[in-house]
Amino acid sequence: MKACMPENERDAWNQRYRDGSHGGSDPDRFLLKSYEEFIEPLFPAGGAALDVAGGAGRHAVYLAERAWQVTLTDISEVGIERARQRAKAYGATLDFLPGDARSLDFGRERFDLVMVFFYLERDILPRLAAALRPGGLIIYKTYTREHEKFAIHGLSHPTYFLGDNELLQAFPGFRVLHYRESASGRGIAELVARKPGGAAKFCGSLPASVPSRKFDA
Repeated sequence: MKACMPENERDAWNQRYRDGSHGGSDPDRFLLKSYEEFIEPLFPAGGAALDVAGGAGRHAVYLAERAWQVTLTDISEVGIERARQRAKAYGATLDFLPGDARSLDFGRERFDLVMVFFYLERDILPRLAAALRPGGLIIYKTYTREHEKFAIHGLSHPTYFLGDNELLQAFPGFRVLHYRESASGRGIAELVARKPGGAAKFCGSLPASVPSRKFDA
C-alpha cells in the first residue's frame, strides 16, 4: 500500500520489488473491463496516458501494446526498472516520471487518460484532473473503509481508505460513467469519469452516467 507513509517509503517499496512480492504480470480486471467499455470506444486510435504509482508496469504495458503513449510514475526505482524490463520483453515503449507523486508535475491538459490503482493521496487529485485534456478519462480503483474489516495488509489508519462515496465526489464536474463500491471481498471503490469538453472520436454507445495512497493490490 502507498499512502501518506513514512520517509522510508521509497526504500520499503524498493525492497518489496526486489523480493518479488509485487509486480504481477496480469492487468487488473477493472482495467480490462474499462478498456473494452470506455477507453477503446472513446479513443480507438489510442492517446496519451498517465499511470500514477504504476509500479512494475502491468497496466502501462497493457495500454502501450494498444497504441497508447504511456507515462508511468512511481516512487520506487526498482519498480520502474521492472517496468522497463517488462516493456522491453513485450516490445512496448514507455516514458517514465520517477519520484513521489506528491511532488511531481503532471502538467496541464497533457493526457487523454489518467489511471490510478491502489494508491491514495488526496492532495494530488486536483492536479490529476488538471492533467487531463477535455474529454479525457480518469480510471481509479482503491480501497474503502470496508477494507479495514478484512485487515489483509494490516492497514488501519483511516487516511489510507476512501470514505463512503468519496471517490464518486472526488472529481467535481466530471461525468461519471461507472461507479461501484463493494462491501464484501476486500472493500473497493471503482470509478470511470470523463472530464467535460472535448470531442474524442467515439465508436459505439456508453452506459448512462450514474447520479450524482499506493496500496498492495
